[in-house]
Amino acid sequence: MKLSVWAKKQGIQYKTSWNLFKAGLIPNAYRLGSGAIIIPDENLIPKKQEHNVVYARVSSSENKPNLDTQADRMVAFCIARGWIVHEVVKECASGLNDKRPKLEKILKDNKATRIVVEHKDRLTRFGFNFLKVLMRDCEIVVVNEAQDDKEDLMGDFVALVTSFCARLYGNRRSKRKTEKIIEELSKNDS
Repeated sequence: MKLSVWAKKQGIQYKTSWNLFKAGLIPNAYRLGSGAIIIPDENLIPKKQEHNVVYARVSSSENKPNLDTQADRMVAFCIARGWIVHEVVKECASGLNDKRPKLEKILKDNKATRIVVEHKDRLTRFGFNFLKVLMRDCEIVVVNEAQDDKEDLMGDFVALVTSFCARLYGNRRSKRKTEKIIEELSKNDS
């Protein structure tokens, strides 16, 4: 194939491929008498094998039934698109929590070529665009995009307030439990 075709298939600029050829970094590449540069087909860099992952998340264990239906909807979406689902990952954790072991495993394994989520906030509440940039080899498919920025912003605001309230009240509850334990131990020592 010609150098220009090879460059497109590699996802690089023609000038970059020309520089690689001049530097002798494209094995078995040669120049015809007409000046055209030819690269044998075996020089194509193999693409990563397709690996589709459905990621479903709910914030609390109270919503576990929603987790299964969310995953089922995403699998049905993938099937309708003709995509084979290789993995279905379900997780119960806050979207603000950055320590989600199942999501971390997907990101660390680097097997996924496509991650399918129902809403953007199922993957993460904040920093979604950073994830898209960092995951160059993986397409993130959001099935239900927010219709407008106001709806998206309000959803983020409600999630943020809810999450902080839960953490605040949870901390108070654990503090009260600790105080009760100390009080009981003090009574027993007397």
